[in-house]
Amino acid sequence: MTLQEQIRTDLTAAMKAKEEPRLTVLRGLVSMFTQELTNTKRTPQDLLSDDEAIAVIRRALKQRVEAAEQFKAGNRADLAETEEAEAAIVKAYLPQLMSREEIHPLALAKRDAMQITDKSKAGILTGNLMKDLKGKA
Repeated sequence: MTLQEQIRTDLTAAMKAKEEPRLTVLRGLVSMFTQELTNTKRTPQDLLSDDEAIAVIRRALKQRVEAAEQFKAGNRADLAETEEAEAAIVKAYLPQLMSREEIHPLALAKRDAMQITDKSKAGILTGNLMKDLKGKA
């Protein structure tokens, strides 16, 4: 089951359970998936790959975090709390990020494989490592 299908299934479950905040968030995600499909010249019935779905979910999370910060700056704690609660629901659909301890050996192995010895090539190493870890770190 793809991530998009999982969210649609959870949307149905949230409707049946009448979980209003979760329902609102999941409807928004499904809407963003449909928008992404139409932006890439596909039909709304198509499915996004998990990588595409994760990118959409990351955008949704970023929007909510930024909105919460703006509400806090405007002394609207009530609205900030709502955005933070929604962000927590969205975050549950993102894969767990790797820890620093998990990334370090991979970075060392990549450095050795690329035979990088000086710090001036750190950007090249980072770029190649990010391609390998794509969304996991």
